[in-house]
Formats: sequence, structure tokens, C-alpha cells
Amino acid sequence: MNATKKEPSTITVRVTPNASSNRIKIDTFDGGKEILRVYVTTLPKSGKANKTVIDLLAKHLGISKSKLTLMRGQKHRNKTFFVEN
Repeated sequence: MNATKKEPSTITVRVTPNASSNRIKIDTFDGGKEILRVYVTTLPKSGKANKTVIDLLAKHLGISKSKLTLMRGQKHRNKTFFVEN
């Protein structure tokens, strides 16, 4: 039996902390480029907003939180996550 393995990938998001509600939105620009925006109610202190972003992304993607690793943007709005399949 041949099982196909999914290759690991990355996902880049734009985070807005201190939002009115936790949500994920996909914005499309004129050129067809899409950006994933993650809005979280937590403040960006002591990594709390990052933890909330991971929780929301994992739920949205239907994967466990342990499959997401923050690679870039620990202290910035633009973040890149490694997604292990």
C-alpha cells in the first residue's frame, strides 16, 4: 500500500492584538494575493497573544496545537508558522 506523505509547510499571518473578538479573516487584494488576518482579544504581553493565535490557527486548520511552531515574528504583527502535517 502506498501512503502519500504531506510535506510540511509554512503559513504567514498578520495579527491584531487587543481586538474586540477572537476571529480569523482572509483578505484578498487587487492582484489576487490573500492574507490571513488573526484578531485576538489578548494583549501582546509575555507571549499571551502568540498562544491565542496558535490556539485559533490550530482550531481553524483542524490540527493539534503541537503541529504549529512559531518560526518568525515573536514580537511582531507579521508571523510565520511552521505547519507539520
